Amino acid sequence: MTTGKINVSVENIFPLIKKFLYSDHEIFLRELISNGTDATLKLKHLISIGEAKVEFGNPVIEIKIDKEGKKIHIIDQGLGMTADEVEKYINQVAFSGAEEFLDKYKDSAKDSGIIGHFGLGFYSAFMVAEKVEIITKSYKDEPAAHWTCDGSPEFTLEPADKTSRGTEIILHIAEDSLEFLEDSKISGLLNKYNKFMPIPIKFGTRKEKIEQKKGEEVAPEDVDNIFTEVEVDNIINNPNPAWTKQPTELSDEDYKSFYRELYPMQFEDALFHIHLNVDYPFNLTGILYFPKLGSDMQIQKDKIQLYQNQVYVTDNVEGIVPEFLTMLKGVIDSPDIPLNVSRSGLQADGAVKKISNYITRKVADKLKTLFSENRADFEAKWNDIKIVLEYGMLSDDKFYEKAGAFVLYPTVDDTYFTLEELKEKLKENQTDKDGKLVVLYAGNKDAQHSYIETAKEKGYEVLLLDSPIISHLIQKIEGDNKDVTFVRVDSDHIDNLIKKDENTISKLSDEEKETLKTSLEAYIPKAYSVQLEAMDSQAAPFIITQPEFMRRMKEMSQSGGGGMFGMGNMPEMYNLIVNTNSDLATSILNTEDKTHQEHLVKQALDLAKLSQNLLKGEALTAFVKRSFEMIK
Repeated sequence: MTTGKINVSVENIFPLIKKFLYSDHEIFLRELISNGTDATLKLKHLISIGEAKVEFGNPVIEIKIDKEGKKIHIIDQGLGMTADEVEKYINQVAFSGAEEFLDKYKDSAKDSGIIGHFGLGFYSAFMVAEKVEIITKSYKDEPAAHWTCDGSPEFTLEPADKTSRGTEIILHIAEDSLEFLEDSKISGLLNKYNKFMPIPIKFGTRKEKIEQKKGEEVAPEDVDNIFTEVEVDNIINNPNPAWTKQPTELSDEDYKSFYRELYPMQFEDALFHIHLNVDYPFNLTGILYFPKLGSDMQIQKDKIQLYQNQVYVTDNVEGIVPEFLTMLKGVIDSPDIPLNVSRSGLQADGAVKKISNYITRKVADKLKTLFSENRADFEAKWNDIKIVLEYGMLSDDKFYEKAGAFVLYPTVDDTYFTLEELKEKLKENQTDKDGKLVVLYAGNKDAQHSYIETAKEKGYEVLLLDSPIISHLIQKIEGDNKDVTFVRVDSDHIDNLIKKDENTISKLSDEEKETLKTSLEAYIPKAYSVQLEAMDSQAAPFIITQPEFMRRMKEMSQSGGGGMFGMGNMPEMYNLIVNTNSDLATSILNTEDKTHQEHLVKQALDLAKLSQNLLKGEALTAFVKRSFEMIK
């Protein structure tokens, strides 16, 4: 038996590990199982290149809880260690078995799935254990070794009587970590971190019914005896998840069932998936799913899971996945994403930027293909995916460049155009006298119904753009298309929105207009700026509009990242357009009775407010009362 001091530069590394190295105590299980997986995959590799002359068999990693003895056992059937290797890898902390192994076999081990970056992974055991034992036997024909350490730098190393290949780690759980002796706790951790590890992981057993009399005709009274209950290993992981396979091997149903496996509490299927698979200039596999999103910007992020060689790392993929795609769901797996010692934080790195750019390109290409191959289906899904794509156009220049090929602009009548198609369609009818193409849009079909109808009567197309970030997006599109301007259909009278050359003559003289304006302003609140317009005599006498620029800046200010200083808090400002050719304008002008004149103006204003959904509370009550008086 030998005893000695662990070779570390700091007098006592254990308090350091416990306090600083890992922010989350629960990851001890992930690290130890990862080490066991590593040891098993290394053995497989050595057998495949003829260096280890042993049978690989069907190795599993087993987790056992001994609640009475306050112990957790983690047992693998990997390559094991000799006493010398224990001395080297466990005691000389500076070495990392995985890194040295990769270095030695760097050419042939490229794809053997070894999880590098361990370094201090094993020592995370001391976050939950007051004493740790390792009983290990190498695949080489050498005696087994038994290492024990109680969390001080002193250890003991002696021969052991283990006869089977592999390593057993025994954690004597500390008093402050007894929660880890609960089956449900360990089961939860295995499910979180090890659900897709490449080696089967056994945690206890479960009962399974098997059919005894296969293929025989069975009498109804014997039905209960066909099945017998047997106890089988409870394997908690799927060692061959969908993303590790080639897209050609998978059907649509495979992608759907993998989505359900990733998100068991998700009841709706995803709209479509994107399979990522690249091995140059970096290694990356994964599957991203577009869930149904609608217009909700408050979507829960952190749904994409990051793995490194099938070991779960984090669900915070900021920096790797472009920000606009963090609203998606799915899995990304890359051995090339650099991780710090605890594998729970990403380091800023050139490779990560390249990966982010690749994902953007791949998603854009897939969307273009979906659009080209089945446009009707793409249009049907548009409202559920638009928020991601519109956000992408705003936040990612590379995506914006490609988006013109598939981003859609729907009309209020459910027809869909790309921007180029829209320009072509509107060119003839909606170009104003200055040569600008005017794109009319509504934000809410019901609230702006009367304005939409007026525009349609003129033969104009009206888009329905209702996402919370649309003001930002149209600002960007106008910046890149100098000949195009977007105006909301309720931001002015239709003849002012698309100014043509023809002018309507006013029935009223300039003097009469002045008198009318003075009368109107006596009764109309300050929030409304009165404008007199000569329009068709059949057009509405009073129209409330909200100036495009002011409203857009206010919206941009409210949805963040734009607009003028504090414009989000500006009071609402409206224009009241009065049609000087309407009978009502003449009536107001010619009424001698001031009370009657006030009644007419207030009633007309309230009707205009009602059509804009602006009449509420006390004003609405007064309007209803006044209306009943008038029809008595």
